[in-house]
Amino acid sequence: MGSVRRATVWLVAALLPLDLMMPLRAGLAADLPPYMAPIAGTTTTTPAEVANQNVLALNNAMFDLYSNSSTIFQRNLLAQHPVILALFSGAGGRFILYRPGQPPLEAPPVPLVYQLLKSSGHSTMALTEVVLPYLENPSNKSWRAPLLAYRSRMQSALDTLDAADMPAEWRPTLHTILQNNVAFMDECLKNDVITLAAMQAFAAKQSPELKKVISWAAQTQVAHWMDVVGEWKKMLGDDWDKTYAASNTIYVTRQNNILFSVLAQYFGPEAINDRLLLIETTSFTTTPNDMLESVMRIVSDRSVGAIFFGNDRLMDYELMGGDARNAIIAETNRRGMKAFLPPAVPFGSHQWPMLITPGSGATSLNDME
Repeated sequence: MGSVRRATVWLVAALLPLDLMMPLRAGLAADLPPYMAPIAGTTTTTPAEVANQNVLALNNAMFDLYSNSSTIFQRNLLAQHPVILALFSGAGGRFILYRPGQPPLEAPPVPLVYQLLKSSGHSTMALTEVVLPYLENPSNKSWRAPLLAYRSRMQSALDTLDAADMPAEWRPTLHTILQNNVAFMDECLKNDVITLAAMQAFAAKQSPELKKVISWAAQTQVAHWMDVVGEWKKMLGDDWDKTYAASNTIYVTRQNNILFSVLAQYFGPEAINDRLLLIETTSFTTTPNDMLESVMRIVSDRSVGAIFFGNDRLMDYELMGGDARNAIIAETNRRGMKAFLPPAVPFGSHQWPMLITPGSGATSLNDME
């Protein structure tokens, strides 16, 4: 009977709210079997802790609701508006056009020569990554093995370069870059040390050649995507004026972002931060689904801003940003400091989503010549 009584009591307890179970559990402590002794005990929760968790649970639930609504919003938006995603990739980008009632249309990739140019330029950058940690450190020889391995790859590329697919007038520059790489590696291996003087001489020799391949790669990439977006604009006709587009970026590619800047030539200044979006991500590449979700989140939140605050661009910004700005000014004044903040910008600003304030110094490789 004792076991039956305990089973009945535990069943009743399982059906009771947590705050009513505490006295019951305490009363049963003496009846627990020995194997539960190490984990048994009376759990206490204060009313404030219960209240806090109940309120915080609302915020957690919000994200589930956002996810469910986003699926509906995405379906509705794609049923009415074309959407272009311009995704960063090591191959020069990936453009996808979503049209109402049609399967996604993926653009052809940038010509392969773009990757050949980029790879040859990166080969010099990669070489510096191998040797720089051991600069002026003659006692450490651990660089020799990876350098020898990379030299083998470099020589293979150099030996077969004449068969690579590229304009004949560009080939000599790539040949020079690879040959200079091999010569520098041979010098380091022969001297059994990596010196600052050798590195500086190598950099001075490679810099003019690297600038050439950087320029050619940029020309190839831009010309290709200008053709693609131009054709898509013609194909969409009047629907272009209701087309959304987004490109992704990380910190180092936000300035002069190539894919976004190409799109801007066809969308015009009034579309920037409206239908043309630059979305910051945490890695160079992201998935189309993640990008679409970001676009949907931005567009759907605009309705929330309009309904509750009378401005459909308010939610494009940090919602507490204005009040936080005032709080920063008040707090810095209270501490005897001067607030350091950018100018306040209207919610509907169409300025470039990248640095546009003039300053001193070079703005491109050509400025550094």
